[in-house]
Amino acid sequence: MNKLFLFVICASFLNKYIVTADKVVICYYGTWATYRNGLGKFDVSDINTDLCTHIVYTFVGINSQGTVTSLDAFLDYPDNWGRDNFGKFNALKLQNSKLKTILAVGGWNEASAKYSVMAANPTLRKNFVSSALAMVLQYGFDGLDVDWEYPNRRDSVNGQADINNFTQLLKELREAFEKYGLILTAAVSSVKSSASLSYDIPSIVQYLDLVNVMTYDMYGAWDPKTGHNAPLHRSEGDLNVDKDQLNTVDIALKYWLEQGCPPEKLVLGLPFYGHTFQLANADNNGVGASANGPGLAGPYTSTSGTIGYNEFCQKLRTESWKQRYDKLAKVPYAVQGQNWVSYDDANSLVAKVEYALQFNIAGVMVWSIETDDFHGICHTEDFPLLRAINRALGKSVVTTTTTTESTSTSSTTTPASTTTTVAPTPASTTTTVAPTSESTTAILTSTSTTSSTTSTTPAPTSTTMDPTENTFACKEEGYYRNPKDCTSFYVCIRNLYNNLESKLIQCPANLYWDQKNVYCNYPSQVDCNLT
Repeated sequence: MNKLFLFVICASFLNKYIVTADKVVICYYGTWATYRNGLGKFDVSDINTDLCTHIVYTFVGINSQGTVTSLDAFLDYPDNWGRDNFGKFNALKLQNSKLKTILAVGGWNEASAKYSVMAANPTLRKNFVSSALAMVLQYGFDGLDVDWEYPNRRDSVNGQADINNFTQLLKELREAFEKYGLILTAAVSSVKSSASLSYDIPSIVQYLDLVNVMTYDMYGAWDPKTGHNAPLHRSEGDLNVDKDQLNTVDIALKYWLEQGCPPEKLVLGLPFYGHTFQLANADNNGVGASANGPGLAGPYTSTSGTIGYNEFCQKLRTESWKQRYDKLAKVPYAVQGQNWVSYDDANSLVAKVEYALQFNIAGVMVWSIETDDFHGICHTEDFPLLRAINRALGKSVVTTTTTTESTSTSSTTTPASTTTTVAPTPASTTTTVAPTSESTTAILTSTSTTSSTTSTTPAPTSTTMDPTENTFACKEEGYYRNPKDCTSFYVCIRNLYNNLESKLIQCPANLYWDQKNVYCNYPSQVDCNLT
């Protein structure tokens, strides 16, 4: 009897291991992190290919004709002395033959209008599908992630028609991609109050291989009170909230499953960043306390209202914070004076994974790997959050120990020609708000990820750049401000004949060139004096 009992226990354990070990771990990579300073700088070469089954390159966009196009040609392509990130990213498969690479299109900064127009027009849809397919095949990606934020919301042009048009778009993508065995995924809103406005769930899941549900941004600085970024269950501040109105991970998961998303396609989104609030009263500092907007910003992401885990864990080590734990929501938070921060650590992420596994979902995705403690500054190993998730999924993880000293030599200045990140809209509202960190941490030279910081610098008129009219005289190689336009800068390099040559580069979105820090920065941080 004892031997039989032992056999049953062992068999159950083995079955659980087999079931969980094949789960996907989808790692979103915010490419703008290559332009961050100091220990925040994260390049393609920093990606640990053993900790992800899929890695997602964010982001490319579309033009007015629906054609998929690079948002940072200097970074993405090898042409004109570019950095060839597309090539480097897909070369990571040489390190892990099982790794899948996916190209993401869209994001918060791309908004909804262009996609609403494209999806409603058969010709523009055809342009989108053919150009997406061509880009994926040409550069060696294994698939496409569609991150339209969001159908029938924000600045949508066609309103409710977006819902069926989005389904039709995915259908046509599926038909084109099927011929080449390519993967098709989508990043989607999580809770009912937002997802029900954007998707015909039973229809879209027919055409998607994986559905990446962004189960975070449940509460943020757009709310009048403090709340958790990704509470697993009802929190201490939601005791009187009706179940149907709760913004929690468990409710969101059940909603997508109940609406017909097959569990083998559903992917749980996990945040590697936190939301920061400024308390209205430092003495009233619990969950649900009154707040006056966004709180502190991190030193690398530089966005009030959000902070990367790698940034906040260092603050917890070096500053005086009151760390607390919400036993109901199963997530931590921290308080320092009027600063209130909701974040996730390894324990809270594991709790979410363990909860979700009971539904036999496909696996997890993370937004995003560059805000994990990838140097191991706060821990005895690098990528502590990603490693904890892998272990919770029963995957074999080789421990890499680190020391702070071994990572302290990271570059402190970086060039820029970047795109800011996408960020999901808050789950609790359908109105347009300042983007957070997603998908998408809204990062400087950044998910979900656009800045919530208000510019106090008058914006000069942006000039239309024509490379043929480039008159900047280079004296030596490097990066230089454009004396006629704060939103662009010059890169001086040597051509094939060893002569100095200048190239005019436009900063993304509404960023200004910061000559002091050598990257595109928020206008409020730049002294814009045109000559």
